[in-house]
Amino acid sequence: MKVKLLSRNPDDYLRETKNDIQKVPRNFDSRLHPFEASREYVRALNATKLERVFAKPFIGDLNGHKDVISCMRKHPTSISTLLSGSYDGEVRIWNLINRRCITNVQAHTGVVNSLCVHPSGQHFFTCGIDKSIKQWKLGPDGQVDDEAVNVILGKTLFHSMDHHWKDNILATCGEQVDIWDEMRAEPIRTFTWGVDSIQSVKFNPVEHHLLGATACDRSIMLYDMRGTAPLRKVLLKLKSNAMAWNPMEPFIFTAANEDYNLYTFDMRNLRQPINIHMDHVDAVIDVDYSPTGREFASAGWDKCVRIFPQNSGRSR
Repeated sequence: MKVKLLSRNPDDYLRETKNDIQKVPRNFDSRLHPFEASREYVRALNATKLERVFAKPFIGDLNGHKDVISCMRKHPTSISTLLSGSYDGEVRIWNLINRRCITNVQAHTGVVNSLCVHPSGQHFFTCGIDKSIKQWKLGPDGQVDDEAVNVILGKTLFHSMDHHWKDNILATCGEQVDIWDEMRAEPIRTFTWGVDSIQSVKFNPVEHHLLGATACDRSIMLYDMRGTAPLRKVLLKLKSNAMAWNPMEPFIFTAANEDYNLYTFDMRNLRQPINIHMDHVDAVIDVDYSPTGREFASAGWDKCVRIFPQNSGRSR
């Protein structure tokens, strides 16, 4: 009669203290686990999918506009306040924390093409398809008067506008780029460069006298308010819909192009872009930088909002 005894060392499976990890005996022989790699791949894939499902990048929506939203602008002094204009001429002031509309005003008789806010946050300006620029008083609680403080009638249609980061100066674009004083009915300076229509204009947040514009002839133009003529011009293969300056590096700007890409340029050398940002599968409509200048967000006709690191060619 043969008797086989099992001998186990308690050190191999008993914990010294309750804080130690449980020791589980396992045979690592690959012949006993032929599908180990496949199982691990499926587990990793499911974990990645669940992480994305529960990431919840969408926080909420702002309901209230009765027509298509044509423009939005951040408040310069309140991070919880957002302004938006629509095709029916209505402008709404939103509280992002409560996700509700604070107030609304019928600003124009047609489409609100663009709006901008004074650096102090006490006024905001709108321009519409009715060829007018209107100044509105914005209260500390977000309330807006029904009547505009000032109205400037233009001779041509305004496509976009932006406010100077310090002075009481506006920039509008349409058939040309006009520089306006808030208290004057005529532009104090006009820039033209043989372009039929200019789509967008943006002041530089650091070098306040510089501004950039995108035009329908596939060009991106740079202007200096201290001069009488435009500075530089770069021509791309397709039209750029919008541009944004890097708030930390004043010589860097990014343009949203119709060829599904975004191009980052150094204004000191416009011969070629310093970076090309890809991932959109349709025309890119708008772009804006984060306050740190490390990232920017873009939106396109492919119904996607993408976040790009400033020095990366792919979105994260």
